[in-house]
Amino acid sequence: MPIDPYILLLLGTVGLAALFPARGSAADVASGASTAAVALLFFLYGARLSTREALDGLRHWRLHVTVLACTFLVFPLLGLAARGLVPVILTHPLYQGLLFLTLVPSTVQSSIAFTSMARGNVPAAICAGSFSSLVGIVATPLLAASLLGGNGGGFSADSLLKIVLQLLVPFLAGQLLRRCGVRRGRAKRVGQGGGGRREGGFVTRHKRVLGLVDRGSILLVVYTAFSAGMVQGIWHQVSPARLGGLVAVEAVILAVMLLLTWYGGKVLRFGRADRIAIQFAGSKKSLAAGLPMASVLFGAQAALAVLPLMLFHQMQLIVCAVIAKRRAREAAAEVTGPQPAATTRNAVGTGTRSG
Repeated sequence: MPIDPYILLLLGTVGLAALFPARGSAADVASGASTAAVALLFFLYGARLSTREALDGLRHWRLHVTVLACTFLVFPLLGLAARGLVPVILTHPLYQGLLFLTLVPSTVQSSIAFTSMARGNVPAAICAGSFSSLVGIVATPLLAASLLGGNGGGFSADSLLKIVLQLLVPFLAGQLLRRCGVRRGRAKRVGQGGGGRREGGFVTRHKRVLGLVDRGSILLVVYTAFSAGMVQGIWHQVSPARLGGLVAVEAVILAVMLLLTWYGGKVLRFGRADRIAIQFAGSKKSLAAGLPMASVLFGAQAALAVLPLMLFHQMQLIVCAVIAKRRAREAAAEVTGPQPAATTRNAVGTGTRSG
């Protein structure tokens, strides 16, 4: 069972916020740094995301529409259905966080990794994750504003301005920087007779460093959110029984989505490789995109809002790793299926001759 090391870092950050929460002027500094970190994150998302690759995947539009429907339609419907569990199993703040979880876009890296492990359609998983990230920049805040109401930041002029300034503008700036880099790279290749850097050269060359910046920024966002939660005493609202109920509800949602994406793909007559991509891209939620979005949409209430997402992230990694290995074994068995029979016949013939 894989335990994501980054989850351990996140839990360590939560513990740090519990022991040494930012207060007073330190809280103001942390809040300002968190705001800047969110803008930086979405700038880097824009700089990384190849719009050209995403558009090239339009040929497989049925698959991408299916994944988007799972991510931004079926998931939210399950989240809305969970409203009936309040207040018996979930408190209202935990339900708000659970509903927000169902609104965030799909993952990119882990969807690709699990699709590859399961011998599925990796290019389709890449494009599906890219489409989900693009749509999520706009769809997630709008859905949250519509479905969460005042508790999710509301659809006020102030919250809309925050979304635009902290999420959309940096993302578009990153895309613009990437496009400028692409043009310069093409001009350089023409001048050098085919040499030069590939698309997004700077991002590609500094991928490891920028990955550390990504993760460090998210840790800062988590520290700020949980510090505010500690100062406000919101953790008294979460009992072990409520936490266990939340985990059980998330397990049911994940199971429903995994079954729906797998057997729904079969009903829609997708091939096995495409069904694998649909299952892993359509059943997952992005921690990297969800955490900074929650800090913008929920403000001081972000601590409880991101708790369901953090739990779901680890759960989906564990379950999908098991499923991916199973799919890989099934694929290997299909390839080598006739071989055991031939081996058996050879063994029988050998035994006969020996006798």
